[in-house]
Amino acid sequence: MEDHKIVQRNIALQREWYGEPLGDRVRRLVVAFDVSQAFLAEVLGISAPMLSQVMSGRRAKIGNPVVLARMIMLERKILVPEVAAGNRDAMLAALEDVRDSRPTVGRDNIPVVSEDQKVLAYLRDVAEDEDLGEAAKRLDDEFPAIADLLRRAGNGA
Repeated sequence: MEDHKIVQRNIALQREWYGEPLGDRVRRLVVAFDVSQAFLAEVLGISAPMLSQVMSGRRAKIGNPVVLARMIMLERKILVPEVAAGNRDAMLAALEDVRDSRPTVGRDNIPVVSEDQKVLAYLRDVAEDEDLGEAAKRLDDEFPAIADLLRRAGNGA
């Protein structure tokens, strides 16, 4: 199969398996924590070349469930107020916490109601939909992950 077709197929599989291409998720983390892709790979516990292959679609999946669990942990840590505000010490502490973690993945520790859903519900409780949308527009350029969260809350997603 031609390389371009393989990449397209892998990215389609990532959308199916992970909800969106892994490249998008990883790029949001790189921007949110203001780190290099290589440093993020170290935090996640994956080699930089492997992370690059997953991001570009040359590989379809993250084979190690612990790496995926760490990525999800980092996505959740973006919501910590000090991290969301760009506090460098808080960001580095969050990265260190995730790097040093030894998460386990199993049927008993995957929540039915995700932390994201709780955060979205809380945001809906404290702000009007149009305010959430306006806040998302203002944050889009510098904090796209937070803007996406606000947009999802405002849309009732």
